[in-house]
Amino acid sequence: MIFDIISNPAPINIVITVFSYLIMFILATPFHECAHGYMAKWLGDPTAAEHGRLTMNPIKHMDLMGTIGLLVFGVGWAKPVPVSPRRARKAPTMKVAMALTSAAGPLSNFLLALIFILLMKILVVLCPGNVLVYDYSVASTTIGYLVVALNMIANINLRIGVFNLIMPIPPFDGSRIILSFLPTELYFKIMRYERYILIIVLVLLSSNILAIPFGAVSSFLYNGIDFITSFIC
Repeated sequence: MIFDIISNPAPINIVITVFSYLIMFILATPFHECAHGYMAKWLGDPTAAEHGRLTMNPIKHMDLMGTIGLLVFGVGWAKPVPVSPRRARKAPTMKVAMALTSAAGPLSNFLLALIFILLMKILVVLCPGNVLVYDYSVASTTIGYLVVALNMIANINLRIGVFNLIMPIPPFDGSRIILSFLPTELYFKIMRYERYILIIVLVLLSSNILAIPFGAVSSFLYNGIDFITSFIC
């Protein structure tokens, strides 16, 4: 968010950006964590529910460093939902339970991206005289600015979903997914260096190098959702 504002400090851009990230904090963050918890519960593990984490209260899920990451770099994380794979009796193995529970979070972000793109297009159809605009400088009405905000929220969700899915280190979901494919001993050998890997990731984020691969994947997913919803407009 901060980088977006610094790169373009126009008042309307600040309003749209702050609004978009506020929606992410209030809605997307708890939705992401509840997706983990409900998947675990569906598999037979009620740990998240027992710890009061099946809630849409964003404060319950807030992680200080993850929130800073979201505000500064545009990607972040929440406090991990507690799960106990041993209690997931419906899953064939504990590793499968962990992988499915972890994947539910990023998938929830992709679902939210779909929902916001649908809302964006429905809004344009229901308000004659408006067209799809993705840049505030092109928008000329309140509806146009709202369309830009909805588009930004969809893109942030895609970016966070991709980032959490691919990153193979804690606290990102990809670390738990990759565990289901790697021998446990090898995985924990790698995790000895997780602090150093996380520092490297943060440095790469600050240098914007990771924006290229993650941006490419996010754009691919966006284009796919745009195609799926093209029946609206």
